[in-house]
Amino acid sequence: MALLKKAEKKCSVLFVDSLNDLSSQLAEYYTRKFYPGLYDVYSAGPKHEIVDCDLLSVMYCNGEDLRDQVSKDFADERFLPKDNQFDIVVYTEKGVFDSLAHKSPWQGRQICAHMGCRDEFTATDDAELAEQLLAMADRVSAWVKENMDDPDKLRSLVSA
Repeated sequence: MALLKKAEKKCSVLFVDSLNDLSSQLAEYYTRKFYPGLYDVYSAGPKHEIVDCDLLSVMYCNGEDLRDQVSKDFADERFLPKDNQFDIVVYTEKGVFDSLAHKSPWQGRQICAHMGCRDEFTATDDAELAEQLLAMADRVSAWVKENMDDPDKLRSLVSA
């Protein structure tokens, strides 16, 4: 892991999904958990909802407490920087990347890292839903561990 000097500015990262209710929340949570001193990390979406209640329950039952996570849209000044400037924007849903990447204010600093979305779930009962949510959490956690340990490595993933 790259170590920051005290005077060095942290890299600011915004994770984005459609409603800021699922994969972007997980990415924000895991980045804060694994790399607390390395990034100023946020999540948001073009619209906001509540954080997925099934996700909160399943994660809590598995030892991860996401109850402090808050769903935000891009205009939320309570939880996002007022200047709305981020070093890197990571879209955790490919569809959102496809619709926003070429018209966003973050040109040249965007990454498409599809981590899944609720529409892809095929669960027919609560047990299957829990399995699919945990599988998503595992994918997001693995991506964060693999790609967020060094801001320069993260910058090398920029695709738009």
